[in-house]
Amino acid sequence: MRDLLLASILLVLIFQALRHPWIGVLGWTWISTMNPHAMSWRMSDMPVAAAMAGATLLGVLLTKDKRSFFVTRESAVLMLFMLWMCITLPFSIYLADSMELWSRVMKIDFMILVSLVVLYSRQHIMAMVWVMAGSLAFFGVKGGIFTIATGGSYRVWGPENTYIGGNNEVALALVIVIPLIEFLRLQVKNIWANRALGASMLLCAVAALGSQSRGALLAVLAMFLMLWVRGKHKVAMGVVLLLLGVAVILFMPDSWSDRMSTIKTYDQDSSALGRINAWWMAFNLAKANFFGGGFMIYTAEVFAKYAPDPTDIHAAHSIYFMVLGEQGFIGLFLFLLIWILVWNRAGKLFREGRKLPQTQWVSDLGGMCQVSLLGYAVGGAFLSLSYYDLPYNILVVVVVAWRWLERKGWKEEKQQAADAVPDVPKALA
Repeated sequence: MRDLLLASILLVLIFQALRHPWIGVLGWTWISTMNPHAMSWRMSDMPVAAAMAGATLLGVLLTKDKRSFFVTRESAVLMLFMLWMCITLPFSIYLADSMELWSRVMKIDFMILVSLVVLYSRQHIMAMVWVMAGSLAFFGVKGGIFTIATGGSYRVWGPENTYIGGNNEVALALVIVIPLIEFLRLQVKNIWANRALGASMLLCAVAALGSQSRGALLAVLAMFLMLWVRGKHKVAMGVVLLLLGVAVILFMPDSWSDRMSTIKTYDQDSSALGRINAWWMAFNLAKANFFGGGFMIYTAEVFAKYAPDPTDIHAAHSIYFMVLGEQGFIGLFLFLLIWILVWNRAGKLFREGRKLPQTQWVSDLGGMCQVSLLGYAVGGAFLSLSYYDLPYNILVVVVVAWRWLERKGWKEEKQQAADAVPDVPKALA
């Protein structure tokens, strides 16, 4: 029954993507972010994402839906980053092994560019945020309930065989999505929908802490601090956040507290020392290889050559050192530049959107996207999610919202709504 329902939804989305490419982008975002087919019995190995992407591209080519080919600073640097990864690929230490991940990253980034072409309206932006938030809130709500039901005695893990399958990765993804849920909560008028979104935020935060990821704890603290700064009722919000934080910490078991306390004694923790060893390996590799080492560098052979401790083999567990080791210093520069530009653009949305009542939602979006990016920047320092779709989808909504603001999209959409209303016959006027 689950397979039949999922297959029906996917077929409808693929058909709609052929008619309206922006729906295909939403379908692709849902599939690539949530991986719903991975929870299916029969469809887990099927090329579902490829089918959705193909239908979307056909829709772009064959339909008359509005398309906007434009280049911004953010999209230009993203394309340069893609080009740089193509240049570095032949210099990979393990070329054959790197090809699969390179192909996946190129597909993700290409669809991000397609999204920038076909999304343009407030409706598109809101739908995109709902898909992003809902795709991960599913795991957050489920993980939060699981943490509460088990008293935090077990770790929360993400869906297997996906970018966010590990406890660290799913925790960071949940941290990034919580501010997006808050944005949606600010937009809804229905009190029950408002409360449901608030509850899902809380459960996502509990799930992130229930992952027992120390990097996620730091990201949650940074995120809630930024939420407090962006909030309108600072005293009330500060009290609520403080009480919730104390309640969660008291609720979690001693094993959780013991693990979190190792943040202060990282020099005595084998896992933390292993990460630092991997960071030095990435730094030394990038110094010795202008083009980096490629996507698959976490092997005994590479550590023997570049790591201070060649026997302690770990993944980078850092978006920064991951890109540094794999793409070199130029790759890291381009990667950082993308997020600096997106942060600045989101800040402009926050400031400019406050000037008019009809653009207040743009201000809310810019502010919450900055909160998400801060969580990604802080948590990403200790977790590996350099190429995951979600942060790049934030790039999409920020850029498209700015374009909407620049062209005074509220006037355009108001006129379109007026044009859609049939003329009233004079006899009835």
